[in-house]
Amino acid sequence: MHSTTIRTMSKPIEANWYDFPWFYEMAFRSETRREANFIDAACRKYCSFPVSRLLEPGCGSGRMIAALATRGYKMSGFDLNEPSLDYLRRRLARRDLTARVFKADMADFQIDRPVDAAFNTWNTFRHLTSEASARRHLECVAASLRPGGIYILGFHLLPLDVSEESIERWSARHGHTRVSITLRVVAADRRRRLETLRAAMRVRSPRRDLQLATVFQFRMYTADQFRRLLASVPAFELCDVFDFWYEIGRPLELNDEITDTVFVLRKR
Repeated sequence: MHSTTIRTMSKPIEANWYDFPWFYEMAFRSETRREANFIDAACRKYCSFPVSRLLEPGCGSGRMIAALATRGYKMSGFDLNEPSLDYLRRRLARRDLTARVFKADMADFQIDRPVDAAFNTWNTFRHLTSEASARRHLECVAASLRPGGIYILGFHLLPLDVSEESIERWSARHGHTRVSITLRVVAADRRRRLETLRAAMRVRSPRRDLQLATVFQFRMYTADQFRRLLASVPAFELCDVFDFWYEIGRPLELNDEITDTVFVLRKR
């Protein structure tokens, strides 16, 4: 559950910041090439067959769908947010790209034909706020993969000694439009494993000045908590662990110090 407020120069407007995929995507566009390169490399390293068919659960505005379709992959992706899906379909049409795009829940989906690999690289997994929904998601992904296929899953772990209250800021620009993001943890419940996050986005251009503030919950994971979840889904084995630098030649140890975590899981 989340709520969003947009402040313009005149008055606040209630809205969902995911309903503004162009601005949302601007904030993460700089990561696209590095993520796509890593997905390419991981498919070559961990799959014993040529990879051609990819699936992205929770694809949002589809920046990775479009980037990988441009590289020749046969893409499928889904999300629950209709404006984001509509934006993705228009983008694909403009660029003469094809992909299967559909609406579905990350914890309850199926596809007609198995894919070679799947990926979800930026914390979307943590929107599944219960152990049961997280397990169902992994089971659905496993059912969607061919044997030996991989799932590249990226999200933030919670080191045992980290401060539960934290702030992260960055900005991005496209032409005359500047997007500034502030992510602030406003509450954390380790017992219930729920983190409440306030994500503020300010969009400034010669024609507008918008402020969007979205509050939503993420599930919290330590390294051991994710190990236990993964152990409950025997269809997957853990191949390697990386961080958000995406250095395919430098796998890391899964421990209580790593935070920005990318798992490569393989279907048995």
